[in-house]
Amino acid sequence: MIDMIKIGKFISACRKEKGLTQAQLAEKFGITDRAVSKWETGKSIPDASIMLELCEQLGINVNELLSGERLDMTNYNQQAEQNMLALKESEERANKNMLFMEVVIGTISTAAFLAMLLFGAFVPGLAQGWRIALCVAGFIIFAVSMPVCIKIEQTAGYYECPHCKHTFVPSLKQTYFAQHMGRTRKMVCPHCHKKGWCKKTLTKNEE
Repeated sequence: MIDMIKIGKFISACRKEKGLTQAQLAEKFGITDRAVSKWETGKSIPDASIMLELCEQLGINVNELLSGERLDMTNYNQQAEQNMLALKESEERANKNMLFMEVVIGTISTAAFLAMLLFGAFVPGLAQGWRIALCVAGFIIFAVSMPVCIKIEQTAGYYECPHCKHTFVPSLKQTYFAQHMGRTRKMVCPHCHKKGWCKKTLTKNEE
């Protein structure tokens, strides 16, 4: 497990060693000092897109950042392996949460759509205007929520090619229009360029 509290304290100590305030460090990355504060209090960790540059600013490497301490060569490789496993576990957990949210949104919106459709169509004594309004509202809820669910599925985790086992994140358009069975979609692999039923996987394969 990644110790976010330890990492936060380490970032704070390194920042102070460099004579930077939270606001000054945040300015270098175009973020708010509140984001830096969240790092240092262990509420979040820096995004992968800025992690290398942050380490450069603080005079440390990524392995030390994820360890929350400076490392010597005697335990560097072992700690690097542990950090990679911890990151993989963290990524898998985050992707599971996102896919669970997709199920929740999809279930609630589908239930609301069906309820409004049935209510509008079959409840006796309801004015025609209300029937139409309920049906339209149900369609709008469904039409708005489905693209949200597909976007979540596209970005949470990866798809694995059945031919070369390459894992990739497809475009939103490719995900949207791909023939699918559950979370398995028939798509063209960007690596081997073959079309096949690509399964959803929570972490990226080592290639």
